[in-house]
Amino acid sequence: SGSYAEFGKQWYQRRVREFQTFQHYFKRINLRMKALILVGGFGTRLRPLTLSLPKPLVEFCNKPTVVHQIEALVEAGVTHVILGVGYRADVMETELKKHEERLGIRITLSYEDEPLGTAGPLALARNELLEYKDKPFFVLNADVVCSYPFQTMLDFHRKHGCEGTICVTKVEEPSRYGVVVYSDDGKIDRFVEKPTTFVSNRINAGLYLFNTSILERIELKPTSIEKKIFPQMSKEGELFAMELPGFWMDVGQPKDFIIGASLYLNHCAKNKPELLSKHESCLGNVLVDETAVIGKDCQIGPDVVIGPGCVIEDGVCIQRSTIMKGSRVGSHSWISNSIVGWRCRVGKWVRMEGVSVLGEDVAIKDELYVNGGRILPHKEIGASVPNPAIIM
Repeated sequence: SGSYAEFGKQWYQRRVREFQTFQHYFKRINLRMKALILVGGFGTRLRPLTLSLPKPLVEFCNKPTVVHQIEALVEAGVTHVILGVGYRADVMETELKKHEERLGIRITLSYEDEPLGTAGPLALARNELLEYKDKPFFVLNADVVCSYPFQTMLDFHRKHGCEGTICVTKVEEPSRYGVVVYSDDGKIDRFVEKPTTFVSNRINAGLYLFNTSILERIELKPTSIEKKIFPQMSKEGELFAMELPGFWMDVGQPKDFIIGASLYLNHCAKNKPELLSKHESCLGNVLVDETAVIGKDCQIGPDVVIGPGCVIEDGVCIQRSTIMKGSRVGSHSWISNSIVGWRCRVGKWVRMEGVSVLGEDVAIKDELYVNGGRILPHKEIGASVPNPAIIM
């Protein structure tokens, strides 16, 4: 009787999984939505990492930033993702093809012959976006990491019934940004660029949802959606703001990349704790690829990401840092607030801190100090870098 009960339990579980799969499939078929991700330029702020890969393909917490975004879009029912690109499109296309097949969606590239700003790419992709003319579409800044509440955005957008929804997020120093002023129901009143007196502490978070009618506003030329399109929409009462729940960060430069990783790991601890490492050497929130090797007597964490194939030798201390695929950290080294790029070799008794960034295939010899160094790919460092500097 026990075997019959177990068989019945397994049969029931299989039927539940099949039902959930069909539910998800029909939800996506019903929605059939599109999204445009604004990839844009050369990623100069994130060099030296972007000298090896286009910025959207740089791994953030062991997965390319753009893949974090695409997976979240698929969960919300998006079946076609368009990337507005103007740099190294061939590399992007090759890498994203496997994710297209894995996720069962279309991923296409929209090529910019010249930089088109943040509105021009919508006009460039107009024909593809109009394929589902009666469905809204998402637009994302490729640098943004957050919890990606796309379903909540959809519900909010349908409720207010107007042309556009933008996500806003709270910041501590609004004077550094352009802020958004809006009413209790979310209707945007105006935008204020870098206010000298307090008017709001909510800023544009770089996540949008638009009806296809917005495309009638945009010409195919370099245009800022924030400065040219949004103010006109707000004057007409067609633009609403939704407050972004949870964390948010633009990870387009090393300091913010490191902060963003900490915020993401904290989000995982609260919502997906199974993703975090339980290794005896790990303290706090740490993400370790299953193929990485950690030696004896190490102290890893808090807020550390270790990528595939990495080797962390005995006695190493790492905190608030990312170690990317295939890198080795020598015994008794100490790494803080830094990013170690792909296939690097950090020697023994090395100390790295101060938002140091190693490009691909960099070697740091034993017993050196690197403070705020930005080391270009394929370099061997044989002397300390005591002050922030670019090593070419």
